[in-house]
Amino acid sequence: MPVRKVNPTSAGRRNMSLADFSEITKSIPEKSLVATLKKHAGRNNQGRVTLRHRGGGHKRKYRIIDFKRDKFDIPAEVKAIEYDPNRNTRICLLQYADGEKRYILAPVGLKVGQSVMSGPNAEIKVGNALTLKQIPLGTMVHNVEMNLGKGGQLGRSAGTQIQLLAKEGKFATLRLPSGEMRMVLVECMATIGQLGNTDAKNVRIGKAGRTRWMGIKPTVRGVTMNAVDHPHGGGEGRSPVGGKPQTPWGKPAMGYKTRRGRRPSDKFIVKRRTK
Repeated sequence: MPVRKVNPTSAGRRNMSLADFSEITKSIPEKSLVATLKKHAGRNNQGRVTLRHRGGGHKRKYRIIDFKRDKFDIPAEVKAIEYDPNRNTRICLLQYADGEKRYILAPVGLKVGQSVMSGPNAEIKVGNALTLKQIPLGTMVHNVEMNLGKGGQLGRSAGTQIQLLAKEGKFATLRLPSGEMRMVLVECMATIGQLGNTDAKNVRIGKAGRTRWMGIKPTVRGVTMNAVDHPHGGGEGRSPVGGKPQTPWGKPAMGYKTRRGRRPSDKFIVKRRTK
């Protein structure tokens, strides 16, 4: 998917680039696979802001994506490739032989009219979903499960591909795009191929208003605030931070560990992405 530049009719558009939507074949989503999406603007289940600088943005409807691919041994035809405002990759509308319709993430090379299938009898071709046990070593996959039956959690953003490196006993070793190597049960499902919209990372926003459409609000530096609002604030004229950089709540802002300890899945990491 190429990125196209726009005519510099204003300062904001001079450095802007847009995704080329040439691969999209249908503009209106499937009504049965759409749900309302309420705005929470960075708030948790108690209504408190846990992530600042979120709010506003364009209205969206949620597309119900089939991350589990649990409709086995029934072929499905790709009816359309659509835009999804909730993710940076495209989605495919599938119609199964029994008439049911589902959305899946669109991999590179999957076209309208082609057929895909999931399950033990599926071929090793782009868009088909199988267990890692059935996939040959070296194959590039996406939408990989971490827990049996939970649905794909690894490799779901645009351009992502995960390489299946090894299989030993009941575990398979995967190389993630970050460089991390992780073990996953061989019974977990994965989809063949690399995800599409590979140039998503090359799109240039161009102007502040476009980030507001995405629901991201401006971030104000602590140095420009008053002393009552931030530890960096106050002083006459432009003043240095003085001391160590801090968050608005007085915690160290750099080099301070915020994780609450090890996660249960950390024991399956063979090689970390960080040194």
